[in-house]
Amino acid sequence: MSEWKRDVNDWNAAIIEEFRANDGRVGGMFDGRPLLLLHHTGARTGTRRVTPLSYQDLVDGYAVFASKAGADTNPDWYHNVVANPGTEVEVGTETIRVRARVASGAERDRIWSKQKRDYPQFEEYESKTARVIPVIVLDRA
Repeated sequence: MSEWKRDVNDWNAAIIEEFRANDGRVGGMFDGRPLLLLHHTGARTGTRRVTPLSYQDLVDGYAVFASKAGADTNPDWYHNVVANPGTEVEVGTETIRVRARVASGAERDRIWSKQKRDYPQFEEYESKTARVIPVIVLDRA
């Protein structure tokens, strides 16, 4: 495993532990921001994983963003939920069944624009890459 991958996994593990120990609240850079834990199954490996992500509340679910901090490739979790869209999220102390889908067109633009307005670092991520950052809608199942 690369040093970068190990560091990200260690960082994620600490965030997940803090999230679960504090009823879904996390301090530091996530203090006061909506954070959920996305469960996903590896597209190639079948390995179950959990990734902490910023989210946006929607009427019947949530939106998450495959920004990878502006990297030129999508994050692994994105490929996993595209391949295996039926999954669950932890929001606060609740575990919720969801079905993932990639938003497109006006729906994607509306959600993405709001995210950039509310959290300007997402605009910075967008400026770092030529790819269109996917918006994933997690509809309640």
